[in-house]
Amino acid sequence: MSAAKQLTLPITGMTCANCVATVERNLKKLDGVQNAVVNLSSERATVDFDGAKLGLSEVIARVNRAGYGVATGEADLVIKRLSDDNDARRLEKALAKLEGVLEAQVTFTTEKARVKYIPTIVTQAELRRAVASAGFEAMELGGQAEDAEAMAREHEINEQRRLLVIGLIFTVPLFLLSMGKDFGLLPEFFYTNTSMEGMRDAQPWFGWLMLALALPVQFYVGWQYYVGAFKALRNKSANMDVLIVMGSSAAFFYSLPITFGLLMGHVYYETAAVIITLIKLGKFLEARAKGRTSEAIKKLMGLRAKTARVIRDGVEAEVSIDDVRVGDMILVKPGEKIPVDGVVVEGRSAIDESMLTGESLPVEKKPGDPVIGATLNKLGLLKFEATKVGRETALAQIIKLVEDAQGSKAPIQKLADQVSGIFVPIVIGIAALTFAGWYFFGPALPINSDIDNFTRALINMVAVLVIACPCAMGLATPTAVMVGTGKGAEAGILFRNSEALERAGKVNVVVLDKTGTITKGQPAVTDIVSADDGRWTADELLRFAASVEKGSEHPLGESIWAEATTRGLTLVEPAGFKAEAGHGVQAQVEGRSVIVGNKRMFEMRGIQLGGLESEVSRLQSEAKTAMLVAIDNQAAGVIAVADTLKDSSKDAIGELHRMGIEVAMITGDNQKTAEAIAKQVNVDTVLAEVLPEGKSSEIKKLQSSIVDRQASIVAMVGDGVNDAPALAQADVGLAIGTGTDVAMAAAPVTLMSGDLHGVARAIRLSRKTLATIKQNLFWAFFYNVILIPAAALGYLNPMLAAGAMAFSSVFVVTNSLRLRNVKI
Repeated sequence: MSAAKQLTLPITGMTCANCVATVERNLKKLDGVQNAVVNLSSERATVDFDGAKLGLSEVIARVNRAGYGVATGEADLVIKRLSDDNDARRLEKALAKLEGVLEAQVTFTTEKARVKYIPTIVTQAELRRAVASAGFEAMELGGQAEDAEAMAREHEINEQRRLLVIGLIFTVPLFLLSMGKDFGLLPEFFYTNTSMEGMRDAQPWFGWLMLALALPVQFYVGWQYYVGAFKALRNKSANMDVLIVMGSSAAFFYSLPITFGLLMGHVYYETAAVIITLIKLGKFLEARAKGRTSEAIKKLMGLRAKTARVIRDGVEAEVSIDDVRVGDMILVKPGEKIPVDGVVVEGRSAIDESMLTGESLPVEKKPGDPVIGATLNKLGLLKFEATKVGRETALAQIIKLVEDAQGSKAPIQKLADQVSGIFVPIVIGIAALTFAGWYFFGPALPINSDIDNFTRALINMVAVLVIACPCAMGLATPTAVMVGTGKGAEAGILFRNSEALERAGKVNVVVLDKTGTITKGQPAVTDIVSADDGRWTADELLRFAASVEKGSEHPLGESIWAEATTRGLTLVEPAGFKAEAGHGVQAQVEGRSVIVGNKRMFEMRGIQLGGLESEVSRLQSEAKTAMLVAIDNQAAGVIAVADTLKDSSKDAIGELHRMGIEVAMITGDNQKTAEAIAKQVNVDTVLAEVLPEGKSSEIKKLQSSIVDRQASIVAMVGDGVNDAPALAQADVGLAIGTGTDVAMAAAPVTLMSGDLHGVARAIRLSRKTLATIKQNLFWAFFYNVILIPAAALGYLNPMLAAGAMAFSSVFVVTNSLRLRNVKI
């Protein structure tokens, strides 16, 4: 029996799209792996596998064998209550059993535990909880628990910086000496007294000096490229490292026999060193810029409260957020953050939820209302019960959602992935042809030229190898997706995957569910009309209807029940309650059969409306929903319920129109009521009297229609629960929810605030992200298509080629970062 599992691993050492393909290919070779997706920008691999066939250690071993690493964290914990060495061994075993723990070492004498773990799978808080459940106590060493993954990335950036500085220390003087010698700018003692055809020769030791300066750059600063190239070739693939090693090594090793006096000619040590140092500079800048693409995630993580004021056994104590348990009573003073999700038990206040929903107005909270962790208590003292802690909180779910979206692959990336797979071998082929072309068919060199045919062919071949940049192609899509999804999260728009982010920008028809989307979803009773026979008063009619609706969860039913409660009417428990979706409800009340429903329900049962027909038409023309009431199979009256429009609906629909999007409204209401509401908000198309199960087929019909000579790309906007089939059928489903139900929304896009403006913002963000991806891909392809032939034709010096290559990927990342500042 298969035990399906999913792991997210932080990968180190990836430099280009080819690295991504190598890691993916190697992971997919493992028996039991169903799918593996690797993202260059977030530097993570998501692996779906059968836990019965495969373990974490085999997955990590495969990544290592492919030539890459997995970022790990080390936790040092002080352990209390260890009584002997057996306790230490027992705790070791308990920690080692945790998924994500690679090594656990507990020392009884020092009372310390050292744990090596993978930060994307297990956290330090979970390690401390495991220690506690084993019967011991893990003391915090003070300060905040380290973000191990961020530290591993930071270490990588610092290492790149250190190597870059060493590279510059040797490369700058090497470059200046070479240029100075060529232009005759060096002091006299650098030259011999002889001269050939106006060119002064350097001293015999000059070549050795240049070799001494070039050696550390080539084999210390550039060593990781040699290691990367070896591992790539061992895995029967070729990546950016292979190109760099071939290019710089060709220049370096060609210069050695000249230095040793075996050949005559120029040395090109400065070319080899400048290639490596410039590429190292590019990689350093790229790593720093890539770090900024995940700033939105860091901001979300920074919203968490660090501590909570918990009441346990009548005693108030401040504890770490990681130590809060479900069921704890928590006190929050004005101006403090709500530490975890929960339900208010005592007190009233206004909570600022803008950091999660994007909604600027504070939300009133009273006993029974939910509160979301990381939001800000503005006014009163609140006491609430914790219902969700740790990874279950809304904030943790949002962070997970954003991370998943950033790690997924957009369809537009497939082309770049396909090209990257064959890019390096093609470039090596072009380089070989360049060398052969210049060597055998190149124009004759001038008589006084200081290079020969072989050298010229070699220089142009090196330029081709070095100018080619698979990195820009690999980073074009994921960096834009990372910034776009992060920007969305800050505005309360959560994309479940990058495919949704891409598709939302192509939408040209938006279908809005009426209740709770265009309207507030809080209908209220406006009219009660009794039948002409006068058998029942308005209050009696309302009491019977409300008693039936007592068991209903429908908003219209709730409004009838709320009105009866407001009027102080005594309700009775209904017997034999039955609900018919899209029609109404039926039950026995005080021995009488009571039906509350729509016209269709009455027609199906053959109940005549009599004089109520005209009243129903009048109420519907006023955009009210007429709920018919029958007692003992006779029409007894009509209760009219109206749902008020959201303040933002009309403006938001107008905004969609200005973006060139057609807007439709879908509702179970009758045609007249629906058209009256549609008129108020200027909706283009009305789809009325649609039962919940019929919504998806209406979406299907729209998808097959043509809008402005284009196929319809339809977005459905609903509450994410009863609209699930329609949300799934639509090209893009947008669920309007709140922070508490965000994790349950089935739609690819969740709008955390109930404001309809979020629909236009989501589409606009998608369009901007898509435009950025296209710019990046155009640059990446244009750059290679133009500059590789230019290098092959001899128009580019290898050093200029290295500079261009180094900054091409920096350009792509920087262009993606511009998305952070766009207005949506």
